[in-house]
Amino acid sequence: MLRTNPRSGSAGRGFGGISGRLVVALLVAIVSLAGYFGATQVNPVTDEKQNISMTVEQEIGLGRQAVPELAAQYGGLTQDAALRERISSMGQAIVQNSEAGESPYPFEFHVLADTQTINAFALPGGQIFVTEGLLGILETEGELAGVLSHEIFHVVGRHSAEQVARAQLAEGLTGAAVLATYDPNDPASAGSAQVAQLIGQVVNMRYGREDELESDHYGVRYMAAAGYDPRAMASVMQKLSQSSEGQAPPEFLSTHPNPDRRIERINEAIAREFPNGVPEGLTP
Repeated sequence: MLRTNPRSGSAGRGFGGISGRLVVALLVAIVSLAGYFGATQVNPVTDEKQNISMTVEQEIGLGRQAVPELAAQYGGLTQDAALRERISSMGQAIVQNSEAGESPYPFEFHVLADTQTINAFALPGGQIFVTEGLLGILETEGELAGVLSHEIFHVVGRHSAEQVARAQLAEGLTGAAVLATYDPNDPASAGSAQVAQLIGQVVNMRYGREDELESDHYGVRYMAAAGYDPRAMASVMQKLSQSSEGQAPPEFLSTHPNPDRRIERINEAIAREFPNGVPEGLTP
């Protein structure tokens, strides 16, 4: 007659229960960290070492594939041919007169027909979008150049590719934390899992804010190289602040820095780029 050792059975249940979950969680965390820190590339424009697994070709392909879906979310592309030409011409001029022209990305500029949403953004690989709503609050060519320069550097800085890598890392670590903390027999442990997910979100938000500030900095350089007064970028931030009407969330919980902080950093970037003062003759 086969007899079972009670201690052996107990140990087996332990490995398949809490201990088993901890082992799997540890493996998931190790794989996630190795995948993130093991995939590095040097940005040819900024010389920055970045944790990115996507190739330039993948970025370009991903951006192009996403254009129709994104446009549909904002009422499609504008039917104003003159406006399309204006945005495209200015955008290409900024690219060709700045470091962005040395990048491998085929930049394309789009105007979204949405007149209510005030926004501009960049997809990976060189797809730049501005809404008619944003264009409606801009008053000068320099302000428009500031917006486009900012978005152009998001592409050159490969921020979308970095965000994908960070999201994959956060997802893996969050999954590991959930595996390690959640006990189906203890509903109270669900709170720990939610905290782990929140931590992952906050980490990504911090990186998002740094990307915005970096794009402001390089945007100052790009627009000035194309003949536009970089002080106009600070004017854009003032308009964005006014358009929010006090409804913007606190900076700590936002992917975008507080407009006042951005204006301060933009002015610092201008002072570094032009220690003897902004040259005369630039388009405001």
